[in-house]
Amino acid sequence: MYLPDMSSVLGRRSMVPDTLALDKSKFTLDTSGVAGVFGGDEAVSAMATVHVYESRRWLGWYNSPGSYQVAKRYGLLAKSRFFDGFFPGVHTDPATLFELDGWKGPKFRAAHSGTIIEETGHLTSLFMKECASREGKVIEGRKTQNIGVTIAELNHVPPHHMFPKRINAYSPVFATIPITVSIGTCVACGVFSDWISFSLILLGILTSGISCLVIGSGSFVFVHPDPAKGSPPGDGILRSDKEVVLLRGAEGAVNSITRGRFSLSFPSEPHYNNIGWCSVLLTIQFIAQLLLIPQGSLFGQIMFVASLGVSWIYNSWLSSLDKEKIQRDILLDSVLQKPILTKYCLGTHTTTVVFALLVLQPEEPNKLLDDLLPNDTKVWRHWKEKIVRRLLDKEKLEFVDSDWDLHGFSQEQRSLLETLYGDAQTAYGAYVQYTAFK
Repeated sequence: MYLPDMSSVLGRRSMVPDTLALDKSKFTLDTSGVAGVFGGDEAVSAMATVHVYESRRWLGWYNSPGSYQVAKRYGLLAKSRFFDGFFPGVHTDPATLFELDGWKGPKFRAAHSGTIIEETGHLTSLFMKECASREGKVIEGRKTQNIGVTIAELNHVPPHHMFPKRINAYSPVFATIPITVSIGTCVACGVFSDWISFSLILLGILTSGISCLVIGSGSFVFVHPDPAKGSPPGDGILRSDKEVVLLRGAEGAVNSITRGRFSLSFPSEPHYNNIGWCSVLLTIQFIAQLLLIPQGSLFGQIMFVASLGVSWIYNSWLSSLDKEKIQRDILLDSVLQKPILTKYCLGTHTTTVVFALLVLQPEEPNKLLDDLLPNDTKVWRHWKEKIVRRLLDKEKLEFVDSDWDLHGFSQEQRSLLETLYGDAQTAYGAYVQYTAFK
């Protein structure tokens, strides 16, 4: 049997992998659709995290999909006729665009100053959601609806203008995956002389990295108004359908929730020209990849799609992070310096109102009582007078039969009085627990 000379056979083998099989393939990838619309929402959402995570600004060097959607979204910041032609739409402020502002909060009623804010803002909404997410101690008593009541002890007054500490939970290690894959696929295209795919992947890496640097150049800021000298305590009540929050603290501490806001300060404001040019660059990347990537080899197209796929997975992971929870953590930990939150679950609206009066101790409890319980019948007026008198005299809210077994009231009215006094006594019991806990 004849055996060939193996050394001569091996000597004729090339050390460079043969790509002719892919080059001669009639199969092609429709990469225009990938370059055009793939991963746009995830890319926009991922870019929105650039101001709340430490180091995120410096880790955008990968071939990210969705460049056109990012350009359209953040190009709206640029204010000039030139950029308006590229990115038509309604201009908005950076904080709203990056979802750091824009939510509406519930009505606020101050206990001492009488201040009423009919509609609070974004930070109030965040604080209410934080309180709603917590478990409370259930208070036994009459039940008509479950109302969570949180007492917030605000012992820290934030500066008028500050730069909150951003979250460190984001691990830069994860960002090395799309960066490594993008650079690796770019180098692979260069090794096999597919300079079109090489150039387009490199363009994607550079535009994404520059975009993160430019858009992430804004400073994350918290601001709130300075209170007037001699202002009374800012204690007050925030109320929604199922949640009540009792704020206790100095005026400067309370208005950091009711009137404070997160914002972004850019060196290029008010015109934001650098963001406009960055958006133009992203648009150029989109057009170049849309038109030129089909001219690359099949191998290069596979490398291009691979880099986009890994980057899309990374952007999807960033998008999945709870941005609302991130903002709540920044508000509580960095701005308010971890206030003490104590929550109870009460069974009726009447119990909740009396408990609020006991905690807030307003100088004129009748005004707050009428605002929170506008009922104005004979029974309610009698009950309110009795409650207000005991609050002003610092007496216990404990009642006996003689308190509701009165002449001039029908049996139905006496029964209602008994029920209302029972609610007030339940509220007093909860207040006793609260003061013992303190």
